[in-house]
Amino acid sequence: MSNGSATLLEQPAIPARREKLHDVPVSGTKRILLAAPRGYCAGVDRAVIAVEKALERYGAPVYVRKQIVHNIHVVRELEARGVVFVDEVEEVPEGSTIVFSAHGVSPMVVEEAKERELHAIDATCPLVTKVHREAVRFSGQDFHIVLIGHDGHEEVEGTMGHAPENTTLVNDPDEADTIDIPETENLIWLSQTTLSVDETMETVRRLRARFPHLQDPPSDDICYATQNRQVAIKKIAEECDLVIVVGSENSSNSVRLVEVALEYGARASYRVDYASEIKQEWLEGVNTIGVTSGASVPEVLVDQALADLADAGYRDVEEIRTAEEDLQFSLPKELRKDAQGKTDERALGGRTR
Repeated sequence: MSNGSATLLEQPAIPARREKLHDVPVSGTKRILLAAPRGYCAGVDRAVIAVEKALERYGAPVYVRKQIVHNIHVVRELEARGVVFVDEVEEVPEGSTIVFSAHGVSPMVVEEAKERELHAIDATCPLVTKVHREAVRFSGQDFHIVLIGHDGHEEVEGTMGHAPENTTLVNDPDEADTIDIPETENLIWLSQTTLSVDETMETVRRLRARFPHLQDPPSDDICYATQNRQVAIKKIAEECDLVIVVGSENSSNSVRLVEVALEYGARASYRVDYASEIKQEWLEGVNTIGVTSGASVPEVLVDQALADLADAGYRDVEEIRTAEEDLQFSLPKELRKDAQGKTDERALGGRTR
């Protein structure tokens, strides 16, 4: 989001609506089905807290390579507190503090940070780190890795950087039908953690039709939070005339939630960053609205959407919960103790959202 300068984005954190949504009568009862789980996952929570604590410990500016998580609201709030987001390590002044985003980085990026004598804090989600370790292990065992993911996504770039000579990227099921993969009996697939579960397994099915010896990873790579949010939206989609997904355009898991909602029966589905983007025409003839949010979305943005929809008469809100989430990850080792050497009370992350 930033070009490396300290200039902050001018837009407000939550843009004001020019006018309220109107309560237009419909034939039937207006209601909202609020999907749960939704919003922040443990990896996102850990990454955002890591940046906040880095600011507390080292003061501004703290540099972050890429967006710490894929949410424009989170980025804007952190910029306002003195965080500078950069595209590459070379933009960071030597000796500065840099945080690697939750999506992870390649070993080459880590080396570049060392060469610039940067104080690096690795906020990579532990579930992404798990995939990195699998890539290193299987590459070392002479496996060729078929990585299912989206070209250009930061997580994919980081994972491929751990085994660049032994990895082939497959973007989608259709590409699985034509992709050129080296001939080897040692073939295994891994995946980006934020994909659609259904699409990933369809990609695997079509790969295996061409390569019957393709092996599965020892455990599922798609993260628990991505799966849980997709399961929740599948549960309510068929009952919904409209599903609103709160999340940013570059958030893979948010975009997938829109696709899953439509695939599982929602009449319409849209993604918004802010409640102010909800359009009056979307509500025409709508009785039931499903609401959810991607794994990098703070709950305040969902609350704002619910408040604006209440203006339009959707005041009956029922939460539909399909799973409980209580996972927390330890903060990066550099941040587990305060300046006096005492264990920080937020060493496991976690916040009231």
